[in-house]
Amino acid sequence: MSDNAEQIEKVMAKRTAKNSVFLDLFQNKSYLLKLYKTLHPEDTTATEDSLTDVTITNVLTDNLYNDLGFIANNKLMILVEAQSTWTVNILVRVLLYLAQSYHEYFHRTCQDYYKSRKVKMPKPELYVIFTGNKGGKPDKISLSKEFFESADIDIEVKAKVIYESDTDDIINQYIIFCKVFNEQTKQHGMAQKAVTETIRICKDRNVLKEYLLDREKEVVTIMMSLFDEEQIMKSFIKSERHDTERAMAEQLIRKGKMTLEEIADCVSTLSFDELKEIETEIMQLA
Repeated sequence: MSDNAEQIEKVMAKRTAKNSVFLDLFQNKSYLLKLYKTLHPEDTTATEDSLTDVTITNVLTDNLYNDLGFIANNKLMILVEAQSTWTVNILVRVLLYLAQSYHEYFHRTCQDYYKSRKVKMPKPELYVIFTGNKGGKPDKISLSKEFFESADIDIEVKAKVIYESDTDDIINQYIIFCKVFNEQTKQHGMAQKAVTETIRICKDRNVLKEYLLDREKEVVTIMMSLFDEEQIMKSFIKSERHDTERAMAEQLIRKGKMTLEEIADCVSTLSFDELKEIETEIMQLA
């Protein structure tokens, strides 16, 4: 296996081994109950024990995409997090996640949908948590509207989109946490200071304060692992580009129709000295 392949394999293995802050936060039943009551304040009967976590682990995503599923009072609640880059493709993620969630639900409840007896299934509620700025983005999105020009299609997926608001609920606190983190990475880059400053600022603003006080060490580890992965991925991509441009440079030198100066204008990862070394190697093999 090449060094590049080993690097990318390590990245993928690390991704599947970790939680995100989103999942780490809401897989705690106390915060999950707060999330549910934010969405359903009218439900006064819900307790931590009445919530069933059905989050899918490493089936459809690699955990960089934060998808959360739980069942509460016969409702299948699915929340997916959209990062600061908006895309309606998230509806496809929701559709696949919903299908997989029902598949696992029928298996877990020993129901056979191939038999004549009608299965029982919890009512789906689908949400997208967008951590970027709302702008002119919609409060609801649907598969038929976004992908089929509002045609009457045989399957429909609708999701409510949650943006930052002026409330103090757990979901809004998480969105603010993400925005603070984005601001700090702009100031400090991909460094631990960005993480520690995010935690400090959020504790000072009473944003996820209880969670951060209790899980600060784990949060730092989670967020620093994201930096490690991004740096490895960037290194991998740069290495791949370098190999591609070297192969192109070798081909151009063999053809002999361009000067090294002209070839240098076509490649960004190879220095002029590297091009001279490649030219020397080719001449020795000729």
